[in-house]
This record gives sequence, structure tokens and C-alpha cells, in this order.
Amino acid sequence: MERKKVFVAMSGGVDSSVAVAVLKEHGYDVSGVFMQGWTNPNFECNWLSERQDAARVAAVLGIPFRVLDYSREYYERVVSYLISEYKTGRTPNPDVMCNREIKFGLFYKWAMEQGADYVATGHYVRRDGEKLFIAKDSNKDQSYFLWTLTPEIISHTLFPIGEYTKPKVRALARKYGLPTAEKKDSQGICFVGEGNIAHFLKDHIHATRGLIETASGRVVGEHDGVEFYTIGQRHGIGARGGVAAEHEKSTLYKNELHFNNTNWLCPTPSVGHLECEARIRYRQPLQKCTVFSEQKVVFEEPQRAVTPGQSVVFYKDGELLGGGVIS
Repeated sequence: MERKKVFVAMSGGVDSSVAVAVLKEHGYDVSGVFMQGWTNPNFECNWLSERQDAARVAAVLGIPFRVLDYSREYYERVVSYLISEYKTGRTPNPDVMCNREIKFGLFYKWAMEQGADYVATGHYVRRDGEKLFIAKDSNKDQSYFLWTLTPEIISHTLFPIGEYTKPKVRALARKYGLPTAEKKDSQGICFVGEGNIAHFLKDHIHATRGLIETASGRVVGEHDGVEFYTIGQRHGIGARGGVAAEHEKSTLYKNELHFNNTNWLCPTPSVGHLECEARIRYRQPLQKCTVFSEQKVVFEEPQRAVTPGQSVVFYKDGELLGGGVIS
């Protein structure tokens, strides 16, 4: 029987490394692919070492390996989007856009043109046919970033580590003798690193400084430009003190939100409303809510810092239903 052909997106980390090893062990015809994104000239990017780690894993496992240069497309479709959103006062999620435009856009299309049966990634999420479900390791679950996928793409994508916990993935990496077994997980946005996003934005956005005032008009500090801050931000504001406890509920908590750019992985709800659960940020515990046909969500409990530009993602019984962008 002919083996199924799979191209695996390799980041140089332990998760995608184990994804490759698991697929090879299960008899797939596996090739590794490293996608080179945009390099920030003002930041010492580690993409070269990441590529080398991915190549080393491929060599240990004895699989073909290649690099796809998406640096121009990454800047045009992800970085430019992030900058434009911040300019308008919204707080975008570049991981969601990277998945839609690069991993499950350009890379997926390229792989299918090469005759692949599947693509695969190291995301923590479970797949059943054309459906996605929360990963076994709920603390690592990445379904929040995958709401823009389509059933067709899902049916041709494998998520080999979705049934494992992070400690199990580490154990498998050691078992397979992978050079990334003890490698730390990456943090932050890839083209910003572990630095402050505001530092990156200041190189691309001309903003006007101003005063920070309380609701009563008392000046408590100065800001560098409203584009560099987000709703509910706690640190790096430049103001004395914090939000008074008696005002926090009324100023930061909302019972409802509106959203747009909707994508449903399930049949589009045609009734007036849908009872389900949602989260408005990564790793937030699921919140009971009602989704209305006019793209409105009403939560059972007030939600802190509902932030335009971020994703609202819907679930039912662990299944990823779809999502949208908070408007």
C-alpha cells in the first residue's frame, strides 16, 4: 500500500519535531519544511538557529528537509496587518493571521500542489475528520488560534501531538533522540522576540504624546501615544496607581460584544441564537454565552477587557465551532 505523503511545518521547536517523529513512526512518507518569516532589522532574530535545529531533527530522523522563504509575504500579510490595526486603535492577534495566511494559506497550497495528502503541524489541538477539538493538554491547547481554518483544510491536516500532554511530548522527544528534546518553548511574537510590542510599534507608527486623565479629569501621567496601549493593560502605562476597585467593574467589564470577519467550522447557525461557550483571549477559561445572528455575543458573566481586534472563539462540548474578530 502506498504511503500517505505529508509535509510537516517545522519551527525548530520540540513540538513540531515530535510531530515529525510520530508521523514517521506511523508509516507516513514525511518531509520537513521550515518557513522563513520576516526578519526585523532592529531585532536580533533567531530564525537561523531555529532553521538549523529543524534541519538537525530532520537529519536525525532521516527525512527530506527544505526551506520555503515567505519573508516578503509574511511582512505584507501579517506584519503590515498588525501595524495597521494598531494604528486604528485595535489590538490584533498576529498568530491567528499567520495561521490563516502563511501556515494554512501559502504553505498548505504549496503542499497540495506538490501532491501531498496532508500537511501537519505541532499545534496542540485534536482533529476528528473535518472537526477540531480542544487538545488533551488544556493548558497548551492552541485551538484559539485556528478558528479561521475551513473544514476542507482540516480534513487534510494532521495534528500528531494533540492527544499528548507537554510532559509526554518531552518524553517522546527523548525517546526518539531528538536534539530539541530539552529546548525551551519560544515566547512572544516571533519578529518582536521577548521584547515589548510597543518598542516595535514605535519604529512604524508616528503617534502623538498626551496626558493620562482619570474619569474626573485629574492628570495622573503622560502617554507615548494611544496606539501603543490596549484595553486592560496593567504595566508600562506611565501613570501613577491603578484602576480604582470601585470603578473597575464599570469601566473594564462588559456583558456583551459585537464581532465581524466570522468563520464557522460547523454549519452556520441559522437560528436566532446559539447557546455555547467562548473565550476572548488565549487560555481564558471557557465562558458560557449566547451568540445572536446579528454577530453579537452576550455572556452569562461580565468579561474583563473586551478588546477590539482580538478574537472571540466559540466552542460546544470541546468542539471548535468558529470565531470572529471583536469589533
